[in-house]
Amino acid sequence: MFSFIKNSLKKIYSGITSQLGTLFGKKTIDESALKELEVILLSADTGVTTTRSIITQLKELHASGQITEGESLRQALHELLLATLSKPAEPKQGNVFVLVGINGSGKTTFASKLAHHYQSLGKKVLLVAADTFRAAATQQLAQWAEKTGVAIEQGTESQDPASVVFKGCDRFEKEQFDILIIDTAGRLHTKSHLMDELAKIKRVIDKKLPSQSVNTLLTIDSMLGQNSFEQAKLFKECTQIDGIILTKMDGTGKGGIVFAIADELTIPIWYLTFGEQVEQLKQFDKNEYVTNLLQA
Repeated sequence: MFSFIKNSLKKIYSGITSQLGTLFGKKTIDESALKELEVILLSADTGVTTTRSIITQLKELHASGQITEGESLRQALHELLLATLSKPAEPKQGNVFVLVGINGSGKTTFASKLAHHYQSLGKKVLLVAADTFRAAATQQLAQWAEKTGVAIEQGTESQDPASVVFKGCDRFEKEQFDILIIDTAGRLHTKSHLMDELAKIKRVIDKKLPSQSVNTLLTIDSMLGQNSFEQAKLFKECTQIDGIILTKMDGTGKGGIVFAIADELTIPIWYLTFGEQVEQLKQFDKNEYVTNLLQA
């Protein structure tokens, strides 16, 4: 049976996994092999800080005689990568999701996929199209909602996003929905504007739904590599981020960004998205991801 990475994330498989497979096939591991691994990790956007930490630990294991050939290197790398992904706290449970991210990051598409996911579990889902600055975003979300049969609360173009969220929260309570998914604007020009807008939306939710647990999820485009990491840093400075959604994973051969985010920002990865179909959403499983990544 094909692994998830080999079957759905072919660019990562042909890029990172195949290179690692060659390395793990070596009968003897020396300094040049570890240098080769370092280049692979850096080219996969694992990040300089995270990569250096991993390589330093591997060199210590090599010096102590614990890494002598390819298979022992694979096992050691597996443990270190898994430990890196274990740094953030596990995702908390909640029924209200606020989606943030820049335009083009796949935020609106993810909102639709997440709605479909919960609907398939038998949940009553309400989408809120609070990205009123971009008419296409509301139209796109409305089309997805109609296609999948999910309820949606919409505002008018340029309407105050917080007022749309207010109506959505009101409807969520009155009609007894199980899941509330709020798509927010991505066209925000300054950090202060972003902070003000998100703070306003949060105040509305806290006031209308004080007993609900709210998760703020950041969508970032996997194909942007280290730029994705910089986006995550910016949003973390602006607001509490409970989880990362890595979108368009099928379009990148650089799957190391998950380790940089977990290691340096200590934000858990929640979901991976790939493809254009509404069901092409996968809950991130760190054990599965690392195993698949290292198994050619």
